[in-house]
Amino acid sequence: MKNPEITLRPATPVDEPFLFDLRKATMDEHLERAGEPADEQTHWQRLRYRFNDAYIVCCGSEKIGLFKSFRDPNEWTILQIQILPTYQGRGIAARLVGEFLRQADDAHVSVALSVLKGNRAINLYHRLGFHVVNTTDTSLQMRRG
Repeated sequence: MKNPEITLRPATPVDEPFLFDLRKATMDEHLERAGEPADEQTHWQRLRYRFNDAYIVCCGSEKIGLFKSFRDPNEWTILQIQILPTYQGRGIAARLVGEFLRQADDAHVSVALSVLKGNRAINLYHRLGFHVVNTTDTSLQMRRG
């Protein structure tokens, strides 16, 4: 599977159990390392935050991840990218973020995101031109453009 067909579709309430399991599988390690809450209530709150901006990442008909973002007039924000562990390392997140950045470039807007310290996605964001604009005890705020 060199270049699988990756598509996005809007998330629906039916996807919530998948998204909860996905969040636990992809975020628990990072949250625990950062000293952030990883309890069920916190996962559900984060999952439902800006739910209307959530898209299910599909490989064919299989749900493999989440891409959540929003677009303000002067800056777009990537809120969450989560890819099932069995699909990580295949360039899927890079393709999703790359396409989002191409659209942002066409719209002449910058893109912001926040990432937990120690998350290997930081390397991807640096490669894609993001730079750190602020830090907290647990995360980096990054921007491109």
